[in-house]
Amino acid sequence: MAGLHWLSHRYDRTVSKELLLDPTARKKRTDLDGALNYLLIGSDHRPGANAADQRSDTILIVHVPAGMRQAYLISVPRDLLVAVPAAPGWPGGQDKVNAAYEHGGGGEGGARLLSATLTRLTGIRFDGAALVDFSGFTRVIDQLGGIRMCVDTPVRSIHTGARFEPGCQRMDGARTLDYVRQRYDLPDGDYDRQRHQQQMLRAVLDRAGETHLRGDPVKLDRVLRAVGGALTVDTNGVPLNELVFALRALPADALRGVRLPSHPQTIDQVSYVVLDSDGGDLFTALQDTRVPEWAGANPRWVNRL
Repeated sequence: MAGLHWLSHRYDRTVSKELLLDPTARKKRTDLDGALNYLLIGSDHRPGANAADQRSDTILIVHVPAGMRQAYLISVPRDLLVAVPAAPGWPGGQDKVNAAYEHGGGGEGGARLLSATLTRLTGIRFDGAALVDFSGFTRVIDQLGGIRMCVDTPVRSIHTGARFEPGCQRMDGARTLDYVRQRYDLPDGDYDRQRHQQQMLRAVLDRAGETHLRGDPVKLDRVLRAVGGALTVDTNGVPLNELVFALRALPADALRGVRLPSHPQTIDQVSYVVLDSDGGDLFTALQDTRVPEWAGANPRWVNRL
């Protein structure tokens, strides 16, 4: 246990810490014994990078009910039509949700504007946020020796030309990232991409458990340093080591992927995603900490990971 505490403190020093949450989107106090809501933003840019064309590739609301025996990965479609609050250089108005990250300048500012946008949309305040550099995250997967991904539909990458055939297979970091970026030529387009990203997170947790990292401090140190190099976090005042130890018992098979009830719609010749009425019900369930009940009553929106 002392070794794990030492590694946890070492990990804490490797992770960048920024104020990623807008004051309007920040919960006043985080209680680790209660239900938790975290914002996870995936991008190929880190804070301080060129702000041009910095749109968030992945937006997840991670909901952990009290007791920490389950976690729900709620994917927010990047083309979701929302009201984005004003920011320097942006007067405010309707746009795609992932544009909020760009309008905020990317990095820390982009995360803050995106968090404010999501709080306005959902009515919830967040216990913390993380900005993930997915290019750096490939090193985490490589340190784990690759992860097992199950391809359900053949698809060719529009980025590299690589072809992914159906079946479960071990993928290294670069191939995994290439796969979870794809949305074209898939039956459900961006919804399939969201599900594949959820599966990637589940697969990383599965692989970490398989490799018995706790019994190999050297390997664990390498993995944690790789994670630290890919993360910028805002824990809302909770020491990172306390959060890590609180979440350590969360089993990988307790993860549930949730597709935000919505549908594609073309408006003025621009493709958007528009929220369904069931989406509002999900947000109400988040506010009232009734997500497990909502998921049980709405299985069509819950992904098997």
